[in-house]
Amino acid sequence: MQVIRLSLLFVFASIAAAQSPAPPQPQVWQMQDSGTTAGLRGIDSVDGTVAWASGTGGTVLKTTDGGMHWLKCAVPDGATDGVTLDFRGVQAWDADTAIVMASGPGEKSRLYKTMDGCRTWKLVFRNPDKDGFWDAIQFDGKQNGMILGDPVGGFFATLITLDGGTHWRRQQPHGLEIHNSQEAIFAASNSSLIMFTFLAHRYLVIGGPSGAYFIQCHGELFIGGKPENVDCGRNPERLPLTYGTESSGAFAIGMAPNVLIAAGGDYTKPNESAGTAAWSSDVGEHWTASAKPPNGYRSAVQWSESLKLWITAGTNGSDVSRNDGKTWQPLDNGNWNALSLPFVVGPNGRIARLNPAAIPKP
Repeated sequence: MQVIRLSLLFVFASIAAAQSPAPPQPQVWQMQDSGTTAGLRGIDSVDGTVAWASGTGGTVLKTTDGGMHWLKCAVPDGATDGVTLDFRGVQAWDADTAIVMASGPGEKSRLYKTMDGCRTWKLVFRNPDKDGFWDAIQFDGKQNGMILGDPVGGFFATLITLDGGTHWRRQQPHGLEIHNSQEAIFAASNSSLIMFTFLAHRYLVIGGPSGAYFIQCHGELFIGGKPENVDCGRNPERLPLTYGTESSGAFAIGMAPNVLIAAGGDYTKPNESAGTAAWSSDVGEHWTASAKPPNGYRSAVQWSESLKLWITAGTNGSDVSRNDGKTWQPLDNGNWNALSLPFVVGPNGRIARLNPAAIPKP
């Protein structure tokens, strides 16, 4: 009888366990309270603890505790038209110093800098081109920076600073001439530009009806008193990404040791996965489409040195690659715009932090 009771208890316990809901799985992206409903496209993580984010309505945010709390900064030019600005790019150096880039037609493209933790802002540069539109800003260290924008005067707009953003100078490097009016740079995530070695090396990606391209620039830039000499060569092979419309092409470029990855697609067709990522192992000379692409349009891509993997994100989710972009595995189905690991941002004030322990195994 005792054996029968124990057997019945075991059966009932097994049935109860089978009927009990499974414990919730940890989220790959742990949502944080941004305190805003702004559309966020700018994110720059200084060290994983200090990070800055930016977006519509003149919004700038900052965290100094890894995202547990996000501070809403003073609106640059808040007393005038600051709330009309769309800050699509941010570059930060520490908890006190950052530059935000507003993207908009003509003088609505601007740069503001703070050196007191975003209590006050100084307008450091306003777009001098009435028909211009800024798409990306990147800094190589504290002093050398570059703005990349839509074509003006037959060239993709290129402006550089060598003094931390105080003064800016226009460039027109050979190779950045537009070949037709159907070429464009996307201001989706501040990810269309990479630069390093004191601005002497730059990688950028473009899209549009005429194709998706990777462009690399090399040269000298007032180094050792030598005159500027920058040349941009266009790869004769188009990036194997979706193109053909004004909403398609290459949106982001990422770099790791010995590997480049380009991501994109068509933002009006977020669920179409074909032509959304490509990789190169020879500094962009040749590109190969991902055999298993991300699960849809992607506007940002980044290498994690600590985790030894790639992450890409877009408006229908994010993906991970452990083999340098050859194949991708879905992470989530969230709505995202931009990456600066461990953070990701999106519309309606969405900010999340990566939980490495929840990344699925291959």
